[in-house]
Amino acid sequence: MALIQTQDLLKVYGRGEATVTALNRVNVQVNAGNFVAVMGPSGCGKSTLLNLIGGLDRPSGGGVLIDGVDSATLEDTQMTELRRRKIGYVFQFFNLIPVLDATENVALPLTLNGANRNHAKEKAKEWLSKVGLESRLTSRPDQLSGGQQQRVAIARALVADPRLVLADEPTGNLDSRSADEVASLLRKIADEWNRTVLMVTHDPRIAAYADRIIFLKDGAVVDDTWLSHGAIEAQILKEKVEAL
Repeated sequence: MALIQTQDLLKVYGRGEATVTALNRVNVQVNAGNFVAVMGPSGCGKSTLLNLIGGLDRPSGGGVLIDGVDSATLEDTQMTELRRRKIGYVFQFFNLIPVLDATENVALPLTLNGANRNHAKEKAKEWLSKVGLESRLTSRPDQLSGGQQQRVAIARALVADPRLVLADEPTGNLDSRSADEVASLLRKIADEWNRTVLMVTHDPRIAAYADRIIFLKDGAVVDDTWLSHGAIEAQILKEKVEAL
């Protein structure tokens, strides 16, 4: 069953001679439980696609169905509610609040949504344990490595039990070892925790953790490849990206 479906999705910035078409009638379908990566050259529309699917921006035309709901038709308050209930976000630069410890950062989506503070903290500790940070519950971001901070961010994305996790260059600010740990965790989110993961990445090695790669160029889908997770695939993906 499709959790995400875009319908002739169009995003245009500017007017007149300054017009830039970031996405040009894109049709993409992602089924529940899949781990899908989006790749392509800089400026191809990868992050724009993620932002439109996540409701962080509005399309110029077409629509986005999330679990059967056309988000383009929702009012701002309804879109905010959809994001809180169904979507978790992971960003390249973590976006943790410096003065809060790991538990407080992870609990934040629940407390902002009106949850009991003690319940929110217990749920946060549960997810921090799941991502391997049970010994760092009271550590602030500046006391954690980059990889640990990203795992805190992933726990925060999952704490409200969303069906969809959107990850925008989640390993782009990490060393190769930490990047592999985060990619493996995203793989686990799909396989063991049955969430759908849609990830933008420029790194073929990280993209090879996914089930499927959608390639964009000039705002359009130019290739759509399912993976078998063979060792050679990262090199094949690198060659595909270089050929775009």
